[in-house]
Amino acid sequence: MSFKYKIAQLVELNKGKRIFSFEYQGQKYWLKQAEKLKGFMRVLKGDAQKALVREICTLQRLSSKQAAVPKIVCHDVDFFVLEDSGKTVKDWLSSHITPINMQHIINDSSKALATLHSKDLSHGRPALRDICWDNGQVTFIDFESKFGKSSVEQKKIRDLILYIHSLYGTLGPQSDVAAAGIQHYRDSGGEWIWQQAQVFLRSWQWLYYVSFPFRNNGGRDSKPVYWVLKHFR
Repeated sequence: MSFKYKIAQLVELNKGKRIFSFEYQGQKYWLKQAEKLKGFMRVLKGDAQKALVREICTLQRLSSKQAAVPKIVCHDVDFFVLEDSGKTVKDWLSSHITPINMQHIINDSSKALATLHSKDLSHGRPALRDICWDNGQVTFIDFESKFGKSSVEQKKIRDLILYIHSLYGTLGPQSDVAAAGIQHYRDSGGEWIWQQAQVFLRSWQWLYYVSFPFRNNGGRDSKPVYWVLKHFR
């Protein structure tokens, strides 16, 4: 069975399924289709097919700049196929790995983010669930594109803050692994952005005291806020 025929068969069998994985000749792939929206959700989210085309164009543009993005194997008007990039960093950290391997994965991710920023590119939401790692190879997935009016520097600052928020949210507030990972970002060319993030957050430091009671018992998004602000104090 040819790869093209395999894709046509999968599209026919998985109508309405937004994203799914499959294997072909021992290689894992992901197929993503335009979201099928109805009624009010179509008005709320907009044209799903246009959104898919934008995502394809974004990946192609980033790939042309040697950014760490998944390879598009093939695409059509209503779907595209990507090579698998391995487990997400969040999944790696949730598995039983040694502290040394955990630090290695975080350091690789931090360096990859600094490298992305060095190309004057940004992700938009680099949470650990949106970063894949496979034998030292880091790949960013699910780029966010809602912040077109922000400057390149503002986008990088936002990236770093959200990345650190995700680190503390996943690893816990006392984690030396998170601190070392942030330092690795700084040492890999991200020092200027780290300093600008610190400046940006000065006007938000009043939340340091407000968020203190939730530092250990808050929700998934609120609990790391205290530790992010503490890091930049």
